Amino acid sequence: MKEITKTFCRYVSMNIVGMLGISFYILADTFFIAQGIGADGLTALNLVIPVYNLFHGIGLMIGMGGATRYSLALGTGNETLRRNIFSQSVYYMLLCAAVFVSLGITAVKPLSLLLGANADTLQLTVGYLRILLIFTPFFMCNNLLICFVRNDSAPQRSMAGMLAGSLFNVIMDYVLIFVFDMGMQGAALATAASPLVSMVVLSGHFIHKKNKFRFHLVRPSVKCLADISALGSSSLIVEVSSGIVMLVFNLLILRISGNIGVAAYGVVANIALVLTAIFNGISQGIQPLISQNFGRRNYPAVKQVLCYALVLTLVLALLSYGLMYFANEPIVALFNKEKNPTLQIIAENGMRLYFTALPFIGINIITATFLSSVASPKQAFVLSVARGIVVVIPTAFLLAAWFDLNGIWMTIPVTELFVSLLSARFLKKRIKYFSV
Repeated sequence: MKEITKTFCRYVSMNIVGMLGISFYILADTFFIAQGIGADGLTALNLVIPVYNLFHGIGLMIGMGGATRYSLALGTGNETLRRNIFSQSVYYMLLCAAVFVSLGITAVKPLSLLLGANADTLQLTVGYLRILLIFTPFFMCNNLLICFVRNDSAPQRSMAGMLAGSLFNVIMDYVLIFVFDMGMQGAALATAASPLVSMVVLSGHFIHKKNKFRFHLVRPSVKCLADISALGSSSLIVEVSSGIVMLVFNLLILRISGNIGVAAYGVVANIALVLTAIFNGISQGIQPLISQNFGRRNYPAVKQVLCYALVLTLVLALLSYGLMYFANEPIVALFNKEKNPTLQIIAENGMRLYFTALPFIGINIITATFLSSVASPKQAFVLSVARGIVVVIPTAFLLAAWFDLNGIWMTIPVTELFVSLLSARFLKKRIKYFSV
């Protein structure tokens, strides 16, 4: 059990740092756009993020689903299956990426209008969105490699790739926005080029003698793609639900408070991306450990890893909320270059209410990943759909109608609390199975 504890600390710490690095893709854009462009730029960025969530989520679905099946194959010693999984995942990724590139070439303006862009933000939204969509293959390929490298016993390299991409993004944001005065397009180019840097670091794994996966020419298998989708569906739903929630919130806030309200929500939402990355890091760190031990039928190790993950999640959630509650004023001020008092007040109040959801968000993310990792994708899917669509959307409209902006801020806490009760039920049932 000491070995499990040591491995847990290594994998989870590496992935928390790595996922925080990825989350800074958008947060760096938020900060530099706020400083260099202002509130309209923040609003445009917030309108684009749902599309980013969608293709990022599909990339994670393919990466996490393929890597989970790969880890299960490692546990059983099925070398033939292991050889084919990576290649099938690459085919799947390229097919999905082609759809987004096509949208980036042919349909950026109508898509921007659909997302809520108006006369003040349309040009900024179109410029940013077009670049992101055209670079989609690099984002998705990076997600794929991160997951497989991590599951191939190389969490340090996975973390290094994520951090290298994030650091490059921060540096190039400053250079392109302030030095070359490229505005939103500069921010988009910095973000879009970052996965290339990450992939350069990750590609070194292919020349490592411990590497166990390679791309091979194999016949595409619909059955294999369906299996990858099922195992990775919770990761997709988590990201897509974030995008759907952001889209709904944007439209509701536009009606209540206009562009300034959306800009304030952009500050809260992008800080939430960073804090949620902590829980995603824990969940992605435990995934290979749970999958491999489950494949070997080492159920005590599986339960131990789950227990560690839940305790760590709750501790970090409470610490994070304390920071957001007591330091919300200076944090919001970082993104409020124009010192707009309305934006400041809305965002500060939003942080105090919105982030009460952190403990429940963490529990639900860990539970969904755990269920996927022990080959229970249906339950993981139910959790993800409940928190991302089925519960959150009607709750948002209902609470917004009753309490205006405060209702919107309370939507996530109410939703995540309800879904956490469902998570507890699923966990109890699955753990009871291990004890039989």
